[in-house]
Amino acid sequence: MKQPSSKTEEEDKLKWWQLSLLGIAGTIGTGYFLGSGLAISMGGPAVLLAYILAAIGTYVVFDALAQMTAEDPEQGSFRSYAKKAFGNWAGFGSGWVYWFSELLIMGSQLTALSIFSRFWFPPVPMWVFAASYAVVSLLIVFFGNKGFDRVENILAIIKVAAILMFLVIAAVLLTGWIGGSKFSPKVPLGFKALFPSGGIGLWSAFIFAFYAYGGIEVLGIMSYRLKKPEEAPKAGKVMLLGLATVYVLSIGLAVIMVPLSAFNPKESPFVLALSSDHLTFVPHLFNGVLIIAGFSTMTASLYAITSMMITLSQEGDAPKVFSKKWKDKYPFFALCLIAGGLGGAIMMSLWLPGKVYEYITTAAGLMILYNWSFILLSSRKLLKPSLLNGVKRWLGLVLIATAVAGTLFHALSRPGFYISLLIVSLIALSDWIVQHIHNKNGGSVKDHSTDEQSNEYHSLLGGPEFRIKGIRMRKNKV
Repeated sequence: MKQPSSKTEEEDKLKWWQLSLLGIAGTIGTGYFLGSGLAISMGGPAVLLAYILAAIGTYVVFDALAQMTAEDPEQGSFRSYAKKAFGNWAGFGSGWVYWFSELLIMGSQLTALSIFSRFWFPPVPMWVFAASYAVVSLLIVFFGNKGFDRVENILAIIKVAAILMFLVIAAVLLTGWIGGSKFSPKVPLGFKALFPSGGIGLWSAFIFAFYAYGGIEVLGIMSYRLKKPEEAPKAGKVMLLGLATVYVLSIGLAVIMVPLSAFNPKESPFVLALSSDHLTFVPHLFNGVLIIAGFSTMTASLYAITSMMITLSQEGDAPKVFSKKWKDKYPFFALCLIAGGLGGAIMMSLWLPGKVYEYITTAAGLMILYNWSFILLSSRKLLKPSLLNGVKRWLGLVLIATAVAGTLFHALSRPGFYISLLIVSLIALSDWIVQHIHNKNGGSVKDHSTDEQSNEYHSLLGGPEFRIKGIRMRKNKV
């Protein structure tokens, strides 16, 4: 692996608390802003427990990846570790599972952005908004819009500010300083109030709690840039403690302020909670913030999967055409493939406008968890045996398996499970074909001819400049 200069390395080194803050800002997205409403409607107020358990499971994955990164920094991160642990087939599978998970996440984000936009324009079909946002995002990545790069830090701050705004205004409404709330606050008490759908409802909602923490595997890539790599687990602890605290506080306030029957997958629970006769502008302001933040996150995800596609192509795990650039500058072919995938999500918005968010979000969450399982299993092979690591690894795998199994027990999440199985089956079949071809040709077919022209996109996954979930970092500045 090519090593950057010592000067560049020193400029890019991070303190552990910077990584924590980046993680908090980068992980929060539409899976939290909208997906929490779906989780609440399925699991009731007890879904707070699911978010706490999901935080524990997420930390276990981050901790394993951070330890592997500290011992052996690799630009390919989890994909490289899977390859070292189990062979070429695992590197292929891990890379494509991640690629599809991010593609599905983008589809979920497109749907969420469309739902937020219909808050203002109810008659407009969802697919119209989805297509519009997809085209704009693809154009930004195609032309490498530097103006958008400069404001990404601001957009990340907006996401955090939106949550703080919700917490403050919700507290003001609850204390009665401002009246006219649309709903009467009520603390859910008793088993029936906390578990309206029983244990099965909570179990089914578990996947959406995990989905709210999606993106942690990319943060593991950043941990090798710490001034003290051994502090990566501490950064993960603080980050996830911060995320869990924010999630539990905000969702807890929402379930107090809004009756369970009002929660639905078509409105953000936080917009519902802020409805007030005296604050009519607040839901509109909050909705606008959600659109800005969600679009930022989606576009950053698009950069990431463009980079992954180029890497897969160069290493012979995808057709070589996807690593080539039109006029030696524009990643036209890789984006065409991605545009096709997004087109599928848009068509689902047209065919299934009432259920598409649930289906795509479930499938995206499951693909994330499949990749996390790869990470945990790779750590078993690559890290030194340890009783504590073994216990944490099994705990993480059990929590992941529990969330995956829970999707089978609810009509809204079950189709997403089958979609994820179909994708994994296609990846497995493609993996077998590619490995058969590699073995027949006597080994790897990595194409080095496009290494230099793809540096811009490789940097998004671990180079001197790094982009993650709507955040751009340079020279130790957050």
